[in-house]
Amino acid sequence: MTVLTPDSAEVPVSWALKFTLGEWDSRASVRTSTHNYQLPDDVQQQLESRYWFPPGFLPYLAHPAIQAAGREVLHRLTANHLVYFLDYTTLLEHRIVNRAVEVIAHRELPVYVPLAMKHAALQLYTDEGYHALFSNRLAEQVATLYKIGGRPAIPKRITRMNALIARTPEKQRSLAWFLLGFVSETIIARELLDVCRDSLVSSVNDMLRDHLADEARHSRYFAEVFHYLWLSMNIRQRTFVSKTLLEIIGIFFEADERWLQQSLRGAGIADSDVKNIVGSMATAQASRARAKSGSIATLDALHKAGFFASPYNQTLFTKAGLIDG
Repeated sequence: MTVLTPDSAEVPVSWALKFTLGEWDSRASVRTSTHNYQLPDDVQQQLESRYWFPPGFLPYLAHPAIQAAGREVLHRLTANHLVYFLDYTTLLEHRIVNRAVEVIAHRELPVYVPLAMKHAALQLYTDEGYHALFSNRLAEQVATLYKIGGRPAIPKRITRMNALIARTPEKQRSLAWFLLGFVSETIIARELLDVCRDSLVSSVNDMLRDHLADEARHSRYFAEVFHYLWLSMNIRQRTFVSKTLLEIIGIFFEADERWLQQSLRGAGIADSDVKNIVGSMATAQASRARAKSGSIATLDALHKAGFFASPYNQTLFTKAGLIDG
């Protein structure tokens, strides 16, 4: 049995039974978490053995100039990065991911949206609003503690995503929004998993783990929706999706040179060292390596959807260094 889409493409009826955020009422952090995400009273004691953000996740911290500067500078730089990450998350959830969810919930996509998919989208929208709330709440506390000003710095990534949408033809814009959400949600689940493996200040750890628990379900949902869409698309739509996905993945792994320069200089790192650090982070080779390792979950979702059954897509992503030929 099949379900007819508005474009008359046939899709297996079994798909209508998928696309749920299982046990959302009893598992979503917005419904069940008891954490208040307040900085602990013993935060300075915790920082003797814990971090604001895992140093292993920020390779530039291994630079000799930063290592020589001491633990206080290390804490300042990881606090800077945490606030930047949380401010970015707040913007991402509201302005990018929830816009991507809206095109599903309000059936703006060029295919039929089953009721289960719509209902899960509305639940996911609620989750993302809560993620923005607790990200902002924690960012404000850390920014106050370290007197971090000039917030929120608009991340290069957000600017680049908005520019992509602005130059996308109106007819294809809903697909572009969805693809931004798909890449974001499959990447962030992996990012949060890596972050949560380190020893962090307790309230940061609580927040990230609550976020991760939700994002694992969101990643699966977006992967299922992508698979459904891919089966339903015509050749013209698939070509647009392939090229746009490649650009979006690249955006997610570019270095934000301007912000990084400000962070390093604000922590007292010498200009010559700042130039060296930022330069090494911003090379095409470094960006490509980050993209290949950081987009594993996204690429896996593409594989499962049959995306790489196309020789064109294999060639496109191989040339970009994302998959091995």
